[in-house]
Amino acid sequence: MKTEKQYNRGNQKRSAAHGPGFHPIGMPGEKPKNFKQTTIRLIQYLKPHMAKLVIMVTFSIIVTVIGVIAPDYLRRIINTLQSVITGNLPTESLDEVQIIFFTLIGIYLIRFILDAISALMGNYVSSVVGLSLRSQLRDKLEKLPIKYYDETKTGNILSVFSNDVEIVANSLQQSLIYILTSALTVIGVLIMMFRISWQLTIIALVALPLYILSTTFIAKTSQKKFKKQQAELGNLNGYIEEIFTAHKVIKLFGKEQDTLQEFQTINESLAHESKGAQFISGLIRPIMEFISNIAYVLVVVVGGILTGATIPLGIGDLTIFVTYQKSFVNPILNIASLINTLQSTIAGAERIFEMLDKPEEVLEQNIDKIDINEFSGNVHFNDVSFSYTEEQKLIENLNLDVHAGKQIAIVGPTGAGKTTLVNLLMRFYEIKGGMITIDGVKYNDVPRKDLRRLFGMVLQDTWLFSGTIKDNIAFGKEDATLDEIKEACRQAHVDHFIETLPEGYNTILNEDASNLSQGQKQLLTIARAILFKPKILILDEATSSVDTRTEAYIQNAMQFMMEDRTSFVIAHRLSTIKNASTILVMNEGHIVEQGTHKELLDKKGTYFDLYNSQFVNPMI
Repeated sequence: MKTEKQYNRGNQKRSAAHGPGFHPIGMPGEKPKNFKQTTIRLIQYLKPHMAKLVIMVTFSIIVTVIGVIAPDYLRRIINTLQSVITGNLPTESLDEVQIIFFTLIGIYLIRFILDAISALMGNYVSSVVGLSLRSQLRDKLEKLPIKYYDETKTGNILSVFSNDVEIVANSLQQSLIYILTSALTVIGVLIMMFRISWQLTIIALVALPLYILSTTFIAKTSQKKFKKQQAELGNLNGYIEEIFTAHKVIKLFGKEQDTLQEFQTINESLAHESKGAQFISGLIRPIMEFISNIAYVLVVVVGGILTGATIPLGIGDLTIFVTYQKSFVNPILNIASLINTLQSTIAGAERIFEMLDKPEEVLEQNIDKIDINEFSGNVHFNDVSFSYTEEQKLIENLNLDVHAGKQIAIVGPTGAGKTTLVNLLMRFYEIKGGMITIDGVKYNDVPRKDLRRLFGMVLQDTWLFSGTIKDNIAFGKEDATLDEIKEACRQAHVDHFIETLPEGYNTILNEDASNLSQGQKQLLTIARAILFKPKILILDEATSSVDTRTEAYIQNAMQFMMEDRTSFVIAHRLSTIKNASTILVMNEGHIVEQGTHKELLDKKGTYFDLYNSQFVNPMI
């Protein structure tokens, strides 16, 4: 299910709304497996931008220092005004107030400029680091073997590209800088508080353990609640995805009311867990405010007493002390959440590096580029062995000779090794033993890129991208002219349909080409293969998504396209391969029968049984 990703995406939106470093109280941060090693490796991406980072850190420190000392100027202004009003200072002292006022304006202006420059540099570093990570991941995906895609969920790959890269790029330097500036703020504010009054500072510090104990207790309690909430949210998201994907089946069997009741049950369970989690988590702010208010009252009462006592403490001192007191607690609480965020960032970096460290396809060394036009399409399998896992053998000692221009049909039960055979031919997987040659040339002596240009494929599952119909058909031959594209479409019997569209060949296909029927999409992929003019053609039940009349058209187009081309046809509907030059019957990785349609029927073996299971009514 995609629930974890959807839930994390919701957390990211909440974090963005509350500013950098925000982490909901009670939400457990994801902990990395190897924090130190991953951090060191991640810093390598920041090294090229070290000058900008140094400037950014320096400016952030200056901004923090200004934020700490600026209130002291206000304290001096208030105290001076108080002394002038009470007659303790002459009115000429107001000139000093004016100087302090304009100095403070200048300081705030400098802070604004430095803060803006620091933010711009941070955004630049984030975008460049994100660009670098995405580029490396994209290059890596080109080098990964097909096995990786077969074993890895698409959602996991997309999550690394989107969520993890985004978190790492945006949070890394921000988390480090905010931890640094928060620590500096705490130290600076504490110093200023002691400068004003050590007695009031002691009173303010008494409340600090209460803050820490209360937030720690609430965090531990709410974590359990949030985990239950996350599990229920996952159940709800998975169920919604399921019922909307299968909405036609639900309507067909009249299960709308049943699914609604089940949805309400899951929804109520989520609401129950959410109320408990949010209630406990929501207690943190009222408790903090309660403790803060008590501390403020104590500070004001004691400060008022000190103001009237022998210790000189002006109104400005008391006012700014309370301001410092408010500025003292938040950075301490933020540091904990920032460390949590940093842990999640490093955990995301681990997943990125895990993908980057995946073993790549076997490197090709000292292979000269070969002119594929010289190949005619003779294929030879010599004692080929292959298995996906060491424990379970699939293909063993397979031998096969295919002459150029011949049509080879491959049939057999599920798991017999039909698709594996053509995957090995295109080097999507490396064979474990034996050798495959094309026109006498070892296929691993041909660069993969050149080798795969020999093949054209039409699969049962169509693939079309967002773009025009013309661009989709010309995907394998970008220099194709419009006349060549139209000719390929005529041979695939799809030109009439395209011409009826308002934009014709310039019609834009939307996401998943959902504005076409499955049969129409299949016809376009067939036209794409015809246009490519491959030396060797691979068809995997290419006509399964079209009606009987269209299938007849496609069969004629296929026969035309397969002339003078070596063709491998994986077939489940045996009616489509009667005219094949040779039919291979596979079972458990071995060719158990081989011959023409008539020869295999006369043998009355495995093929005979497969054919009769499709065309003979068992009730007769």
